[in-house]
Amino acid sequence: MTGAAGFIGSHLCEYLIEKGCKVVGIDNFMDYYPRTIKESNIADLRKHRDFDFIEESLLGVDLKKLVCGVDVIFHQAAQAGVRASWGQNFKIYSDNNILVTQMLLEACRQRPVKKFVYASSSSIYGDTEDLPMREFSLPCPVSPYGVSKLAGEHLTWLYFKNFGIPTVSLRYFTVYGARQRPDMAFHRFFRWALEDQPIKVYGDGKQSRDFTHVDDIVEANWLGFENALPGEVFNIGGGSRITVNEVIKIIGEIVDRELKVEYQATQKGDVRHTMAEITKAEEKLGYKPKVSIQDGLQTEYEWIKELVE
Repeated sequence: MTGAAGFIGSHLCEYLIEKGCKVVGIDNFMDYYPRTIKESNIADLRKHRDFDFIEESLLGVDLKKLVCGVDVIFHQAAQAGVRASWGQNFKIYSDNNILVTQMLLEACRQRPVKKFVYASSSSIYGDTEDLPMREFSLPCPVSPYGVSKLAGEHLTWLYFKNFGIPTVSLRYFTVYGARQRPDMAFHRFFRWALEDQPIKVYGDGKQSRDFTHVDDIVEANWLGFENALPGEVFNIGGGSRITVNEVIKIIGEIVDRELKVEYQATQKGDVRHTMAEITKAEEKLGYKPKVSIQDGLQTEYEWIKELVE
């Protein structure tokens, strides 16, 4: 598991342990957000006999040794953040999202694995009115981050096509839930609500997203390992496409107070709408999102409330 201490990676590690798997997790605690958060994510995992943790950068570790004896690689590690991916920061994205993926795939040429599951993103589609977004839609990312994730997808495909590495790419649509990164919208919204601060929204709040709970993302990864044919790409959405304004209304109901909203300028790289066509994942993986936006927000609220208190 790459990115094992992150938001999704730590949840997926726990899921695999519960399945009876032995997990080797690697993370370099990149300083995109406080290390203490990631340490907390894996605190319980570190106590488990079937979890081994390596604190290293994938750019510097012996990858051939790392993948030796491994059945499946869940490649979750990446430099996150659409808005931070511009300018000189792009080298961080090209190194950690593109180069690392190529190096890991190259290592798998000498150490065959049963499946290489790559965490991609709906950001590869860009800003389109052609909804729902389908796997065969033309990718047209509008952020350097989206470009880096699409490049990773292309790498997984060409290593499958040329060397037979059994890769699968899962395009995540706006993931939320407990342990969500502090820079992500729901995390910030709940904190501001609990602190009685105005909710700051980029744009007019009428933009919509297909929000996907982390529990559904985790299950999709397992199904990708078990059921996906090598070389395939799947949309993984939550079936909860609503506007940001509607989300804020639900959050207000959860915290039981009227929320003040401050609308700010739209940020470069943000898209207006996302919506996943998940028929392919349903039919070929057996994927079906289970967590509603109301239930998912409630669980995230309970987690954030403990952090604030």
